[in-house]
Amino acid sequence: MPSFLSALKSQVGRKILTAITGIGLVVFVIFHLIGNLKIFGAADAFNSYTYFLESLGWILYILEIGLAICFLLHAWIGISIWLKRRRSRPKGYKKYESKQPNLNHAQKHNDWAARTMIISGIIILAFLIWHLVTFKWGPTDPIMVDGIQMRNLKALVIAKFQNPWIVFSYTAVMILLGIHLKHGFWSAITSLSMKRKQYSTTVYVIGIIIGILLAVGFFFIPLYIYFTGGQGALIAY
Repeated sequence: MPSFLSALKSQVGRKILTAITGIGLVVFVIFHLIGNLKIFGAADAFNSYTYFLESLGWILYILEIGLAICFLLHAWIGISIWLKRRRSRPKGYKKYESKQPNLNHAQKHNDWAARTMIISGIIILAFLIWHLVTFKWGPTDPIMVDGIQMRNLKALVIAKFQNPWIVFSYTAVMILLGIHLKHGFWSAITSLSMKRKQYSTTVYVIGIIIGILLAVGFFFIPLYIYFTGGQGALIAY
């Protein structure tokens, strides 16, 4: 415990903890998208998947508590780092550059994604709360699948994504999530000591690919449901 508290107080320790929790959250987001895409599977695939998760009982609770701690720790450290930087240079900089002149453009200049990480992070946090209230704890009618009663979460998702405000707000946040993950992935790997130029450039490109794929994967679901009225060929009933 003392070493953990010391890590929270040191700049290097906080960067490493931010990186570790960030990578953990990226892994969670990937698996979460895979689960969400089951809405395009067999008629009962999505509801059976969510029922399976809920049937894990205490195992699911432990996973959710661990995920919540990881997310809150990541957010708290990120905000504290941002506040410390803001206090140390209240007037800001007109030019965002690294002090290392030999780095390529990706590492030498902080782009828009880097400078707005705190903003996108806070928006994502607010979205997460809404997401939990709307879907995880949202009201659903029971449905019978193979003699088992479960929540008809699929119907709730389809119903909610008929609302244009929800659909396009969801899409906008998913784009922000992709931007956040793009820079966050590169920053996390860099903080974990992968700093050689050839690797850093590769990781930066991988971060862009991950950000784009995850953003598109997530916002495709609401947009498809909305524009097909929930009756598209990819959705089985």
